[in-house]
Amino acid sequence: MSGKPIIKPTVKPSFPAKMDLSVGKGVNTRLQAIAPNPAQTLQRVKAIPSALAKPVPHATAVPMGLGMDSSTFRARMVSKLASQGITDARVLNAMQATHRHSFVDTALANQAYEDTSLPIGWGQTISKPNVVARMIELLFEGKTGNLGRVLEIGTGCGYQAAVLSHIALEVYSIERVAGLYEKARENFRPFRIKNTHLLFGDGMLGFPKGAPYTGIIAAAGGDAIAQAWIDQLAIGGRIVAPVTNKVADKAVSEQSLVVIDKTETGLKRTVLELVQFVPLKSGVI
Repeated sequence: MSGKPIIKPTVKPSFPAKMDLSVGKGVNTRLQAIAPNPAQTLQRVKAIPSALAKPVPHATAVPMGLGMDSSTFRARMVSKLASQGITDARVLNAMQATHRHSFVDTALANQAYEDTSLPIGWGQTISKPNVVARMIELLFEGKTGNLGRVLEIGTGCGYQAAVLSHIALEVYSIERVAGLYEKARENFRPFRIKNTHLLFGDGMLGFPKGAPYTGIIAAAGGDAIAQAWIDQLAIGGRIVAPVTNKVADKAVSEQSLVVIDKTETGLKRTVLELVQFVPLKSGVI
């Protein structure tokens, strides 16, 4: 990967960010991201030596009525992540600071800090904590300090975007399912996360107004990395996404985690472990 500094745009998009789309039927295609209240912000988490350090609190209190000490449960989750091979203290600290139970249904709150995926409606799931931490750690690999501007494809319930908000300068997250987009907005509302912008639209198209991005992360697996993502990635940036493998002798296709590094001389593709994500689809519903 090139050691030269990442080029950033001289003009940033206005906020709240907006998307103008012409796809979808019966859906208002000019939708805007959350308009956060600057007076209530999520405190930024700094990377620290200890992976199990106390989390930096959000601007608002932990939602009540769950009957659980979420800080203790998160500490146990982070300890398990460390034992599974997640070593970047910045990532572990962000996982410790993010209230996963606030992004799942109340009936599933007692499972929020287990290393398991959970249903979030509309045929989608929230990824396992280990998968979230692994993919974000890959974005960080070889970098010092915090990430710059990050694009997330597939907001889902908003959990991964919330984790990214602790360690990225700005986060743009796109969701194609209107119901999930609204659900993520509701999940975010108590925390007033200033640097994260939720967008309703076709993630296959990315979000050109926010480009170039230092990192792009996808929560769904397609047959290939979308060309729009590559075009919107900064030199020195990285894409982390699941990609479907065509296996002739198997009835069910496999997915592998793929890393794309964009250098001044071209693209470098690295195929990693097998994973299982929902299919990547275009359009909005």
